[in-house]
Amino acid sequence: MTSPLRRPRVVATDLDGTLLRSDGTVSDRTRRVLAALDEAGTQVVFVTARPPRWLTEVGRLVGGHGVIICLGGACVYDVGTRQVVESRGFALPALRDVVRDLRAAVPGVALAVEQVDGPVFDATFRHEEDMPDSWRGPVERARDAPVAKLLARTDVLEQDEFFEQVLDVVGERALLAFSGAAGLAELLPPDVTKAGALAAWSSSHGIGAHEVWAFGDMPNDLPMLTWAGTSYAVANAHPEVLETATHVTASNDEDGVAVALERLLDGASPSAGNPTATGRQGI
Repeated sequence: MTSPLRRPRVVATDLDGTLLRSDGTVSDRTRRVLAALDEAGTQVVFVTARPPRWLTEVGRLVGGHGVIICLGGACVYDVGTRQVVESRGFALPALRDVVRDLRAAVPGVALAVEQVDGPVFDATFRHEEDMPDSWRGPVERARDAPVAKLLARTDVLEQDEFFEQVLDVVGERALLAFSGAAGLAELLPPDVTKAGALAAWSSSHGIGAHEVWAFGDMPNDLPMLTWAGTSYAVANAHPEVLETATHVTASNDEDGVAVALERLLDGASPSAGNPTATGRQGI
């Protein structure tokens, strides 16, 4: 008989492609599970590449009192106050050098920067979001607030070639984080990851990695999944994530996070009696 796992103190989950369905919605099933975790005393922390301005709606899912680690680990957002309470960013002289070198080396590159108080986009940067005039670049005008993330796009190169060129240009001056957006290179400061931010936040609350369950779907989730004591890939995850996580649950469109957490709330082991959740511990 498989013994039940001890309930974690923290459930850390990515949003897009993991907790959220492909249309960006949250199912009623997932809402119920998150509320039940809150009542049971297990804190849910969202860990996402999203910027703070995209967190208002999803923040309500953590009871109005939680935190969200956003911009790939560069910022900690307090849901109750709707404020960024911690942030880390590029040193501006180093960022200027990276921007200059990307413009010189990568054909047709368009850039954007994410700052705590808002973004700045090159005029040629393709974006689905409506952009007020105050957001329009060039990005070199970003001055005072720390730059948490540098984004790069090009319509000239294929994705693999584009990423290779970006990596060649930035070297160790930035981390290339792939969250699934086609043709988008997301560059973080070299010491910023989802795992680092989650580990720091957990340590400040007396929580160890063995007390954390983490969920993700893309390569930028790998450091977090490797750090956490128990990790889950949703079935639609990137192959490397499926290989790395200690367990696999159902896809995001099948409420995979909720599937795994319902078994936790029932006191069962993660894979017991559930054909869509497989355990890899010890394999």
